[in-house]
Parts: sequence; C-alpha cells; structure tokens
Amino acid sequence: MGGHSHSGGHAHHSRLNERRTFWAMLLIGGFMGVEAVGGYLTGSLALLADAAHMLTDAAALALAWTAFRISRRPHDLAKTFGYYRFEVIAAFVNGLALLALVVWIVWEAIARILAPPGILGLPMLAIAGGGLVVNLVAFRLLHGADHENLNIKAALWHVIGDILGSIAAMLAALVILFTGWTPIDPILSLLVAALLVRAGWMLTRRTAHILMEGAPAHIDIKALARELRESVPEVAGVHHVHIWLLTAERPLLTAHVEVAEAVHATVALAATKAFLAERYGITHSTIQVEPAGCLDAAPAHADGG
Repeated sequence: MGGHSHSGGHAHHSRLNERRTFWAMLLIGGFMGVEAVGGYLTGSLALLADAAHMLTDAAALALAWTAFRISRRPHDLAKTFGYYRFEVIAAFVNGLALLALVVWIVWEAIARILAPPGILGLPMLAIAGGGLVVNLVAFRLLHGADHENLNIKAALWHVIGDILGSIAAMLAALVILFTGWTPIDPILSLLVAALLVRAGWMLTRRTAHILMEGAPAHIDIKALARELRESVPEVAGVHHVHIWLLTAERPLLTAHVEVAEAVHATVALAATKAFLAERYGITHSTIQVEPAGCLDAAPAHADGG
C-alpha cells in the first residue's frame, strides 16, 4: 500500500536553474576563446589553465542545462521515475571533469617550473582581468539559483575555480611585470589546482553515492524507525526500511509497518505518511502494512534492516 506526492516548487526551481545556467554558459563560453588565444600569445600557463577550465565549465553548464530540460520530461513505462536522475549523472560527469582538469594543470605546471618560458605580463594582466569580470557575472547568475541542486553546486564550483584562476593569473602577471620572475605563473596554477581537487572529489563522491542508491547522509534509518514507532500509536513495528535519493532534493522510502491488532490499515498508513512528510520531508513513500510479523523473510535488522 503506498503512494506519492510532489512539491510544485520543483518545477519553478528547475526553470530558474535552467535560465541562469544558460546565460552563465553563454558568458563563459564566449570569453573562453579570448583567454585561450591570450594564453597562447603571452605564454602564460595560468591563462591557458583558466581557459581550459572555462572550456570544461562551458561544457559542464551545457550538460547541466540539458539535464534540466531532460529532467522535466514526464515519466513513462520505460522510465517510471521520470528523467530526474539525468541531473545526477550530469553532476557526476562534471565532478570527473574537475578532477581531470586538476591533473592537466599539475602536469603542465611541473613542466613549466622545470623550464620556465617567457611570459608577456601586461597583456596577461588585461586578459585575466576581463576573465575575472566575466566569471563574477556568471557566479552572480548561478548564486541566485537553487543551491541544493547538484548541477548548480557543480557549476558554482567550476565558476569559483575560474574566479580563482583569473585572480591567480592577475597576481602572476603583476609579479612578472614588477620582478620578471616567471615561475610564479605555474606555482599559482598549482595553488588553484589544489583548491579544485577537493571540490571535484566531494562532488564526484556525493553523486556516486546517489547513483549507488545510498541513503541521505542526514537521515539515520534506525532513528527514523524508532521515532515512527514512538510518534504514531498505530505502528507497532517497523522493518525493511530502505531510503535512497532520486536526486539530492528527492528522497524516496519503502518500509514494512506492523500495526496493532484491530487497527485499520489505512489509519496507520495515513499517519505514517504524515510523519514521514512532516518530520523528514519524504513525500514519496511506499509502505507495506502488515497485521503482525513480516510477510517476507525475516529482516536482518529489526529496525531499518
């Protein structure tokens, strides 16, 4: 016995995320070419690294924008939960792209520290300054979107990396202009890489957890089962509890609920669903109501197993 409901706010957030992601994608994609040419002409790894990062950003934002559009498709017999999970897949790919970018920056930086090239400081400073302005505008666009969405989080981290890259390039340009010490360029690039690796790892790990049907980190299954028994008088026992995430904002639950003798099953079901929605924000649940004992094999754990 069970059912589900959806919050009307999801559609509004999805369209807001989609619009802001689209404009951020145009901004970053448009300036990426300027930085790539500028990095090549000036000989700056910091600019080239930032251009490469902007390229992955533009691709990541394009993927996120596509995910928002696809996720709005209605469910069908082939995709009974709809296409929401595409958002998680897109965020997972974006996390891997961040890690791959870090590897490339480190490789290039080590080579340039060992053999520092000549770098044109003044053009490098001007291009990095322009990149900083573009990235700040893109950050402002994305910061106004839904922060709980994994694709928006991924895009924000990509843009934050771009902002750091632009600042590093500007600092490197200033040092080169005033001292002529060119190794500062790859050294600051390594600093940016160090800041990005944690974001890439955290994003990849979190999305992989969702794709593996992991339980939400903020929900203790044993505590949920105990609180359900204590809060709903009609419930005598709870077992076979499974919680996972369709997306970061959409938890799902299935459970077996034992009801006291002579208690109508629909009363226990309604009370259980109300508890899950109000206490844990779980509005999509499937509950199997049992009069006494488990109708399936004995659970491994009495509460939450």
